[in-house]
Amino acid sequence: MRKTISLDLRERILAAYDQKEGTREEVAHRFRVSLGLVKKLLQQRRRTGDLRPRHHHSGRKPMLVQSHQQKLREWLARKPDLTLEELRRALAVRCTLQAIHYVLERMGLTYKKRHSGRVNKTGPTSGRLVGAGFGNKRLLTRPA
Repeated sequence: MRKTISLDLRERILAAYDQKEGTREEVAHRFRVSLGLVKKLLQQRRRTGDLRPRHHHSGRKPMLVQSHQQKLREWLARKPDLTLEELRRALAVRCTLQAIHYVLERMGLTYKKRHSGRVNKTGPTSGRLVGAGFGNKRLLTRPA
């Protein structure tokens, strides 16, 4: 992970460059920073007039915030077999199912892995021995 360069160091780098104490490469070498950083500082100052570090976590903000996480925790404590789709409807937030999945994963919570639906009426199939003439072959049959 890269560390943010202090405002003081940023100012000293640009002051040295402005006072013609060397080329961009020489200033970078003198302050032990990359040439790219010197270029970015010059560009940032030219564009915005500000030298302060820009926020590293800019971009799209998460749709599922702390209050949503608390609701998820409460709902799953009461009814742990809710599906992701049911959780999304309960939250009333427009987001992907994956977004809910990742939030639950970060929270260390589990959820039902299949869609809610009617229970299979036929019941589970199992292997069982079938009458004489078939030897020891196991056949899958449905319970009667």
